[in-house]
Amino acid sequence: MTPLIFDRRLFARRRARALAERRPGADFLLALAADDLADRLAAVERRFSRALVVGDPTGLLAARIAAGRVDAVVRADLLVAGLDGGGAVVIDDEALPFVSGAFDLVVSSLALQFANDLPGALIEARRVLRPDGLFLGVLCGGDTLTELRQAFLMAESRRSGGASPRVAPMGEVRDLGGLLQRAGFALPVADQDRLTLRYSSALALMDDLKAMGATSVLVDRRRGLTGPALFAEVAATYQEMFGDPDGRVRANLTLISLSGWAPHESQQKPLRPGSAKMRLADALKAPPPSDDD
Repeated sequence: MTPLIFDRRLFARRRARALAERRPGADFLLALAADDLADRLAAVERRFSRALVVGDPTGLLAARIAAGRVDAVVRADLLVAGLDGGGAVVIDDEALPFVSGAFDLVVSSLALQFANDLPGALIEARRVLRPDGLFLGVLCGGDTLTELRQAFLMAESRRSGGASPRVAPMGEVRDLGGLLQRAGFALPVADQDRLTLRYSSALALMDDLKAMGATSVLVDRRRGLTGPALFAEVAATYQEMFGDPDGRVRANLTLISLSGWAPHESQQKPLRPGSAKMRLADALKAPPPSDDD
């Protein structure tokens, strides 16, 4: 049985609240992911007949995808409807409600980091793709919010002698590339882009996370309200450890981009081991080793 890492019902409630409040600028991360995915899709020289866009509560990504070489777009949000309340199919990306081979393009934006069964979610994306269909995804990973994790750990340890999990575990780019292969994707690619965000304080960072609906939904989190004294100590610890000379603080964000194709006989295949017809030295135009070497 897959262990439960995230309380996805709580995540749905928090995302619904964030969408209802619609604080200006709170969707900057969604916009950043939409730009990345749209740019990578634009580099693919082919037309797609039917695309599935997963994790798009604002509708921005679906609009960007529809403006490209895509005939029809199905927008599916993770667990809750989007801003318009009815413009997105409400889905669970670990059990997509579509028949196999329903799409020739699947795009996932900032949804996979909340999957309890990440390999299963990738397998589902692969299942609903037609042969030679394309999967594109972006999720937070690597050292994202490592500063906040460390500040909470230190502050809680000082106050109570222990700490509860506050920041979600993050996948590493190499592991995610392996999961693409495990899910059955051909030509899998995983790369990352590290960004540094700057805030006036750690409290401003946490307020931004709340406005995104991205505060902790870990199953093993400490229950009950977190008192203002702990938040104040976290902010002070964060400032001490990660403050800049101008008084602002840094927060690392790593966006991991994934791509893979549903296998098809037309795709390029790797050569069999030992089938090369040229030595590496010849290919590099390097002289062969002498007898004295």
